[in-house]
Amino acid sequence: MKEKMIVSAALIALSVFSLGWFIKAGIDDFASKDRKVNVKGLAEQEVPADKVTWPIVSKELGNDLPSLYDRIGATQSKIKAFLIKGGIKEDEISTGAPQVADLNAREYDTGNKAYRYIVTSVVTVTSKNVDQVRALIAKQGDLLREGVAIVGDSYDNQVQYEFVAFKEMKPKMMQEAIENAEKTAQQFAKNSHSKLNKIVSADQGQFSIENRDMYTPWIKKVRVVTTVTYSLKN
Repeated sequence: MKEKMIVSAALIALSVFSLGWFIKAGIDDFASKDRKVNVKGLAEQEVPADKVTWPIVSKELGNDLPSLYDRIGATQSKIKAFLIKGGIKEDEISTGAPQVADLNAREYDTGNKAYRYIVTSVVTVTSKNVDQVRALIAKQGDLLREGVAIVGDSYDNQVQYEFVAFKEMKPKMMQEAIENAEKTAQQFAKNSHSKLNKIVSADQGQFSIENRDMYTPWIKKVRVVTTVTYSLKN
């Protein structure tokens, strides 16, 4: 009988100890759930543009539309010859329909003009050979010898450089951003005398592609910022 009482007391004591341990573990776990750190990870890389769109704008002025169309057609032919000679492929060249502006049809026109019509033509080069196109842009003054005057860049007809191979580098940059976020979180945990635990949440990252600066639009800066939340433990 005495032995049974001792065993029962031991079991009760063990149960009380186990219950206390589980309660403490639960409290610690509950408390640790509220201990989090929210950090941002950044990854940047400069890359050359891999696509260029070059609109070549020319204009003809006059009063006789048939002769203007003939002149604009001759201008387009000279531009295409210049491009093909420079190594541009025919399937990289497209020609838009000429646009005609009748100055006499404009409101508040005084009628005191030397010409009536302005015919605008746009020959567009779209190519992945960015360096080749840039070399031709630097040589477009050669068209002056052919009697072709190229209209300077306007807001609607600027050379555009793009980086379209972005998807290929996206996973690697995302990994780099997360690694940088973890370094920041590790430092925070160290400063707070804690240890970094598992990731609680993370976003897919915000990606942006911008010109490196206004003088070199053919060099792009690819940037990704991700936000990662870690839990902390003692």
